[in-house]
Amino acid sequence: MKENDKKHHFIELRAQGFSFDKIANKLGIAKSTLIQWSKEFETEIANLKAIEMEALFEKYFMSKKARIELFGEQIIGIKKELEKRDFSDIPSEKLVDLLLKYISQLKEDETKMDFARWEKQDILESINNFDKKLVTWRAH
Repeated sequence: MKENDKKHHFIELRAQGFSFDKIANKLGIAKSTLIQWSKEFETEIANLKAIEMEALFEKYFMSKKARIELFGEQIIGIKKELEKRDFSDIPSEKLVDLLLKYISQLKEDETKMDFARWEKQDILESINNFDKKLVTWRAH
């Protein structure tokens, strides 16, 4: 195996969490060299580790959009089922509790929207800048 191939393999193994001892045995490279490579390729190892963690997260967890869609569909189903029920004779506490949990989860995933606000000073400054540009334009 060429040295560049060994370095790439080292980066992959390190990003996967293998110890220097295990990598040294696997690649047949001195531990001191691996420690040096670890410092040299610190960014590459961190980036690859982040990519692998993201892949695991995508594999085992849903995206925010998928969770919102799933919870939204569940809320609609629960509401339809609750509409069919007579609360006076059928215990529906579990469905009501589930509905509240889904609504709470959706609120946690809610995206807060902050709109830019113009302050009076910003508006006056913008008008002054426009006036200056207009004067410059008329001068030409």
